[in-house]
Amino acid sequence: MSLYIVATPIGNLEDISFRAIRILNEVDSILCEDTRVSRKLLDYYKIKKTLISFHHHSKEGKYNQVLSLLDSGQSLALISDAGTPNISDPGGELVKFIRTKRPDINIEPIPGPSAIISALSVSGIKADKFTFFGFLPHKKGRLSMIKEILDHKYPVVFYESKHRFLRLISELQALNFSKKIIVFRELTKLHYTFYEDSLEELYKIFEQDKNALKGEFTIIIY
Repeated sequence: MSLYIVATPIGNLEDISFRAIRILNEVDSILCEDTRVSRKLLDYYKIKKTLISFHHHSKEGKYNQVLSLLDSGQSLALISDAGTPNISDPGGELVKFIRTKRPDINIEPIPGPSAIISALSVSGIKADKFTFFGFLPHKKGRLSMIKEILDHKYPVVFYESKHRFLRLISELQALNFSKKIIVFRELTKLHYTFYEDSLEELYKIFEQDKNALKGEFTIIIY
């Protein structure tokens, strides 16, 4: 009985390891955020497994169900919609729950894609030290987090939704932004785009081209 934490592609379906494919084929069931999203990946690699929904809103009964499956001798894989599970994705509480209840159960990482590392690898900046902030809050605490990012000594990587990207640029302008910003859109996907411009130029680009406001954004401020 094992629980495998399996990293999956952040966009391009070919970005998955041989080991991840093997593990997904070998486990009894797969825990995933959205079964519809995960099914696309599994169908691509002809992996036919029972999918069990597991996400941020899963309640205690689902945790106990997972533990019961492991206790029965099954092996399970946990995947997120994209990237490495538990990095701005659900799963961390499940790992903690299982380790607390059954410390003898093997929990093993199957490493792979991460938008954070992918962005840093092509940023051109020194990244031996950096901080990750995940997604910015929608409302409460948003401004204080942005100020914390701007005061940070090391490069900061974070995610932002297409719905709030222009708002972020305006917020940075209002705080007399004096650092540098790099924006990655749709990392590894067909329409992957990289921007390293002033806030004024970024706002102009995305205000004039609404098609650019699609997908997820990975941002580095340094």
